[in-house]
Amino acid sequence: MSKILFFQTVHSTPRIHPRIVTSILSKPLIIPSVSKCYSPIFPFHSISLPALKHHFHSPSFSFPSSFPTRAFDDSSSSIETQNEKEEKVGEQSEIEEYPSGEMEYEKISGWKSFVVKLKMLIAFPWQRVRKGSVLTMKLRGQISDQLKSRFSSGLSLPQICENFVKAAYDPRISGVYLHIEPLNCGWGKVEEIRRHILNFKKSGKFIIAYTPACGEKEFYLACACEEIYAPPSAYFSLYGLTVQASFLGGVLEKIGIEPQVERIGKYKSAGDQLTRKSMSEENCEMLTSLLDNIYGNWLDVVSSSKGKKREDVEHFINEGVYEVEKLKEEGFITNIHYDDEVISMLKERLGVQKDKKLSMVDYKKYSKVRKWTLGLTGGKDLIAVIRATGSISRVRSPLSTPSSGIVAEQIIEKIRSVRESKRYKAVIIRIDSPGGDALASDLMWREIKLLAASKPVIASMGDVAASGGYYMAMAAQTIVAENLTLTGSIGVVTGKFNLGKLYEKIGFNKEVISRGRYAELLAAEQRPFRPDEAELFEKSAQNAYKQFRDKAAFSRSMPVEKMEEVAQGRVWAGKDAASRGLVDAIGGLSRAIAIAKHKIKIPQDRLPSLSYQDHRQHYQRC
Repeated sequence: MSKILFFQTVHSTPRIHPRIVTSILSKPLIIPSVSKCYSPIFPFHSISLPALKHHFHSPSFSFPSSFPTRAFDDSSSSIETQNEKEEKVGEQSEIEEYPSGEMEYEKISGWKSFVVKLKMLIAFPWQRVRKGSVLTMKLRGQISDQLKSRFSSGLSLPQICENFVKAAYDPRISGVYLHIEPLNCGWGKVEEIRRHILNFKKSGKFIIAYTPACGEKEFYLACACEEIYAPPSAYFSLYGLTVQASFLGGVLEKIGIEPQVERIGKYKSAGDQLTRKSMSEENCEMLTSLLDNIYGNWLDVVSSSKGKKREDVEHFINEGVYEVEKLKEEGFITNIHYDDEVISMLKERLGVQKDKKLSMVDYKKYSKVRKWTLGLTGGKDLIAVIRATGSISRVRSPLSTPSSGIVAEQIIEKIRSVRESKRYKAVIIRIDSPGGDALASDLMWREIKLLAASKPVIASMGDVAASGGYYMAMAAQTIVAENLTLTGSIGVVTGKFNLGKLYEKIGFNKEVISRGRYAELLAAEQRPFRPDEAELFEKSAQNAYKQFRDKAAFSRSMPVEKMEEVAQGRVWAGKDAASRGLVDAIGGLSRAIAIAKHKIKIPQDRLPSLSYQDHRQHYQRC
């Protein structure tokens, strides 16, 4: 029998699991993005919103010798009864009790200003910035949720956000010039960056965007800036969003492969791609719900930012606009300029002579500037931030790289270290994971539960926290998610391939000698399940689902019956998850920090010290 091995192509290296492994993984509904699965044989699944040309990644499939149970994310929304609506109102009122974590800007003055200037004078040369400089950051491609070392390339969400905070208070920075190009990240990260753009504007400094290539996700960020510029030849693709699902049932049927899939949860659509030839009603409902959430949010935010009616923005999109001139005429961008023209405009604004060069500091150099230099250091109260990104495995594979996902044994080591230390007053678990190995997820859940018994623990969820990712989060006392974080996926799907007809076509034969009634359950792929084997397989899947569901109910202090209503393998957008008790507050890492301060009774206007306990490296941020 062949096993289907699911893994996340972005974060992990393919590995072969031992027999009879139960794993929890998500099939992220990658919205709005292009999601693809890859296999050594052929692609299995694609759910995409190509209008954005960016993606999360779905699981991939390969065929080793046995089959693990997996749980995948799905999502949908249901028709609410009046009682449910009343419950949501009550739950929403609880959410509002948490501090918002919004930045309250106060200009540095007096003695503190003198100290900051002194620190700037004695800073290392690579940390010095000229007065009147413009911070430039190019936001494009992948954005990691992990901190990057000074020698690493690529963008890091924590460093992008920190740069905005530093630039707001840095008297040497006059403003920010953002280059926004096609992004390869989820809406959770986009929301976090947008929030920091809005916070930076409170400083009174300018922030302008330059968008040579722009889709919905990029424009969502750009419209948070004061001004938007684009070259005459800019690529704008504001056409709307789509969602797609591919099905291989007909293909497998033609080549003689029969998938025998057992799914627990009516919205668990991961197995549909193997067994069906068209989309199920539940899958359609699920995808439609997420698409409506994202598109509706986009229309609301853009219309509010540009001072337009939602209907007018939607009408404009439906006209299929691609001409930059039309975008300017309708007020969606400020003006049409090349990059050098924008820089000339900035020189004039800052009083720099035409023959002089505009002083600019880029993302990488400014990331080296310490918050200590700007007087933004925290006090004695230390909050640990444990970051967990990628698919989940129990131990590191010999073929995996240091950045290939969440390794449970390493995360557990960090959790125990933080729990045993008296230095840390509270802990934030920052999760951006579609899931992975079920055993690994459960072991981490246990350790987080023990940690939460000794000090406040807040889970902050990024783009996705589904299946194993949500399994980790639900052990925390408080869960914080973005509006569009893919959340939940409490369900199980498992199965095997019957390759009997394929073997017959190609003239291959396999015979098995066994001892024990069910010895061939995960060994004989040349035949279908016997009735008793199918029954055992179903019971095993049901048991895995009940354990997951019941533990979720226990963790969220929710009756099992109520948890069953929101489980069933469904993935929820963060705001829908909050209204159903799966999430406590809406926001990003800054709100999680505010809640942590609230729990350990630190005044909201006091900065805490954060210690980043990345499972791959450790940083003390001052």
